Amino acid sequence: MMNQLRPFHLAIPVRNIEESREFYGGLLGFSEGRSSDEWIDWNFYGHQLVTHLNPNLGADGKVANHYNGVDGKGVPVPHFGVVLTLEDWQSLANKVTGKVEFVIEPYTRFKGETGEQSTLFFLDPSGNALEFKAFADLSQLFEK
Repeated sequence: MMNQLRPFHLAIPVRNIEESREFYGGLLGFSEGRSSDEWIDWNFYGHQLVTHLNPNLGADGKVANHYNGVDGKGVPVPHFGVVLTLEDWQSLANKVTGKVEFVIEPYTRFKGETGEQSTLFFLDPSGNALEFKAFADLSQLFEK
């Protein structure tokens, strides 16, 4: 049992529940679980993502992000995401291109090195940063 991957639970703030529903359910296609007027559970590739209304963000507000340099690009912090297969990563990249503003456009970093990975970053309407990546060799996920 200890070697089985466990689903994570992550709760993030959003400025508008319906906007969250359109983005996570409509655009990204995540199935909706339990919900109320103040939160929605999403099936995030088998993990539990919950978008919680934070009215303090305001109608046009955004979650604050900091940017750290990785491979010559500004990576937003905090961010969250999932490691996909290369095929699923490419499919997602195609699906969202032209529908989101990328913080980091789809590309392959560390090409030819240990940990080579395809990655992309974009923000949800509330400013939460998402990263989706795929490794050339998944066994290198934690390699130095």
